[in-house]
Amino acid sequence: MPPAPDPAATPAARNEAAEDPRRAFLRLVSHELRTPLNSILGFSEILSAELYGPLGSPQYKEYADIIRGSGKKLLKLVNQVLEIGRLEGVKLEVGAEAVEPAIEDAVAACAQDFARGVRPRVVEAAEPLPLALADPWGLRTVLGHLIQNAAAFSPDDGEVRIRCEVLKQHLDIFVEDDGEGVDPAELPRLVQPFEQGENALVRRVEGAGLGLTICELTCAAMGAQLKLTSRPGQGLTARVRLKRA
Repeated sequence: MPPAPDPAATPAARNEAAEDPRRAFLRLVSHELRTPLNSILGFSEILSAELYGPLGSPQYKEYADIIRGSGKKLLKLVNQVLEIGRLEGVKLEVGAEAVEPAIEDAVAACAQDFARGVRPRVVEAAEPLPLALADPWGLRTVLGHLIQNAAAFSPDDGEVRIRCEVLKQHLDIFVEDDGEGVDPAELPRLVQPFEQGENALVRRVEGAGLGLTICELTCAAMGAQLKLTSRPGQGLTARVRLKRA
């Protein structure tokens, strides 16, 4: 009888072993970056608020605000990179979730993204929505990133629409914007980290464009599907397909 195969020699085991050092490295780098960033954010906030007295020239306060804003952007990028490393290849625990509260929470969390006058509109479903299989944190994360993305690319008088459709075995959530849209050939690149290209949608605003990547990985981790559709001049629609509970 041939010897039993070594589990450590299987491709899955080798891939898991190979990813552990990478995730450990991401955690280490994240910690090493967060520690000085916390100091930068804390002290720049103290300077900006002139907590211990006036700074003198108004320019000093302006510079402190710029330092704090830049630090917050860098911290957001560090957190996103760490989140991508954490989500790759993992499975989230899913259970029966009500979709309406998750949508409400995501819209509320994105309130500052509508400061330019862009309006969120949750379209009432034609029938009661069933429970869906999802991770509570994962569902709110996906919806939050999609709503932020839609708000960022909508014109100042635009609208972000969130609507649901009930299917026999699935529940679809759509997030639509009134933006310029994007060439369909560019859509696969939008969910790839640092691969969007100069002409893709995500390069038209600040940031590394990692929100859609996190959405894609989070959907995969909880057994959902993310699909993007768009055409130039027709905005972008993101569909999250969840299994019904």
